[in-house]
Amino acid sequence: MHCIANSSGSRPLSLWERVRVRDIKPAILNDFIAIMRRKLQTGLAKTMASKKPKQNSNTIALNKKAKFDFELFERIEAGIALTGWEIKSLRAGKGQITDTYVIFKNDEAWLLASQIQPLASASTHFVTDPYRTRKLLMHRRQIDRLQEAKEQKGYTVVCTALYWKNHIVKCEVALAKGKQQHDKRQTEKERDWERDKQRLFQKEQKRD
Repeated sequence: MHCIANSSGSRPLSLWERVRVRDIKPAILNDFIAIMRRKLQTGLAKTMASKKPKQNSNTIALNKKAKFDFELFERIEAGIALTGWEIKSLRAGKGQITDTYVIFKNDEAWLLASQIQPLASASTHFVTDPYRTRKLLMHRRQIDRLQEAKEQKGYTVVCTALYWKNHIVKCEVALAKGKQQHDKRQTEKERDWERDKQRLFQKEQKRD
């Protein structure tokens, strides 16, 4: 057994000190490698379990319901006409786009049912309607393509996301068709399975 002398007498060498001994024995080296491998695996697993998915800091709001209720097809990025108080509210996370959809009028696209709550500090000199219809800024050919798909092919046009792009608010709109009931059930199953996998993974980490 390897020992080292100190002021209080000799003491056994630690595992790390034994590894550094020049005449190291293969059995000790194997034990050291096995221990370090287990520690590395345990530490890596705990790090993965505690690490939360990184969210896109540019995202303002997502329409998760649209992905459940509809099958989404072509997606188009659009600008959106906003007032000053609305932009400030969106920076504070006060936007919501669940149940939003797009209508067309006079060759223009408009977003219905979006919600932007005014901040308490918003000036009372302005009319702050959280649910007002907001104009989407799109190229004419994009509007024509979406309108044709809606009127002639039975698509719905929904808003799927609001996000920042170079300090400007952008809106993602998509052509959509309603899912059949069995499609919704399949979506629910996939969602439940993802939750179950996460729970199982967390339980395994607690056991370790």
